[in-house]
Amino acid sequence: MFSKKTVKDVDVRGKRVLVRVDFNVPLAEGSVTDDTRVRAALPTLRYLVDHGARVIVMSHLGRPKGEPDPQYSLRPVRRVLQRLLGRNVVFVDDIVGAEAHEAVDRMVDGEIIMLENVRFNPGEKANDPEFAKALASLADIYVNDAFGAAHRAHASTAGVAQYLPAVAGLLLSREVETLTSMLTDPERPFVAILGGSKVSDKIGVIDRMLDCVDSLLIGGGMCFTFLVAKGVDVGRSLVEEEWIEPARQMMEKALERDVEIMLPVDFVVAEAIEHDSETKVVGREEIPSDMMGLDIGPTTSELFKGAIGMARTIFWNGPMGVFEMKPFETGTREVAMAVARNNRAVSVIGGGDSVAALKKFDLEERVTFVSTGGGASMKLLEGTTLPGVEALMDKDA
Repeated sequence: MFSKKTVKDVDVRGKRVLVRVDFNVPLAEGSVTDDTRVRAALPTLRYLVDHGARVIVMSHLGRPKGEPDPQYSLRPVRRVLQRLLGRNVVFVDDIVGAEAHEAVDRMVDGEIIMLENVRFNPGEKANDPEFAKALASLADIYVNDAFGAAHRAHASTAGVAQYLPAVAGLLLSREVETLTSMLTDPERPFVAILGGSKVSDKIGVIDRMLDCVDSLLIGGGMCFTFLVAKGVDVGRSLVEEEWIEPARQMMEKALERDVEIMLPVDFVVAEAIEHDSETKVVGREEIPSDMMGLDIGPTTSELFKGAIGMARTIFWNGPMGVFEMKPFETGTREVAMAVARNNRAVSVIGGGDSVAALKKFDLEERVTFVSTGGGASMKLLEGTTLPGVEALMDKDA
């Protein structure tokens, strides 16, 4: 069970409620190109509005350098939020100044305003206490619903919680509960699929997963470091030399825990990562010295699909290859389809490129749970404390 208080544990009627959401969405020519994160925040915002709160929304967007930058304005996001909620959202070109306070003072119950990008203030990323206090002065209650930013100890995700009653939003609480319960009480067999380019990004997750999964399927660029640790020549494929020994240790731990680590047995290889690259399929012992593996091969896809089909709990994070390019998308597509087809399993997708793959292959609606926070979900699964969660009030407080 989620151990922190949520919006449902406090009386919000007539209260000024400062809500940290994760509206760090992609923009193109001033328009939002993917509104997934906005939609994810709707249950919390609707709950607050329906219960008479005066809702003050704040978020970051992009990487501005601690000062206003029009290309990172939240104005386009406000238009999307307004459309999805079906109600007016007042935009404030300010964060903690006079304009923000005046807008809050004018609010009535059930109204929503949106502040400008919190990263326009240098105090945000520095977790400056004065900026955190200034944010807190706008409200009576603080709600963190930004799971995607919960691993950051910033003013709007952790600092402000020191100065206001602080509770979780519905999205953040569901994210934490889903991911932690998957590790502590999974239905078996529990199969984890890890991909992406770097072992260094996933070594903590691999270590933790080996304590609770039955099988671990490893693809993507990270698999080559494991293959080198087994003595395989991988040609020009991506290898993190300094992570070869940790990879070897993980394989030894898997043996001790009786966990099966499945590594690819064949690959789609090419000389370059290009949309028009000439490719061929080779066994893992046959990668030419002038070529690199850029996707798992068909035999590996079948092996992985077999393991996925027998699972009752599935966790997937990271593509099997350079799925953004047609010549190297098949392995990721086959794995995504296998996860989607297994409707007897609880399937949890750990954010990041895995979500992009689901969208590309139109499979989003066919999995159990899609995390909105790639980095945060990985940190949580590693067992790392998330500052944005730890700062909230405990249930028994």
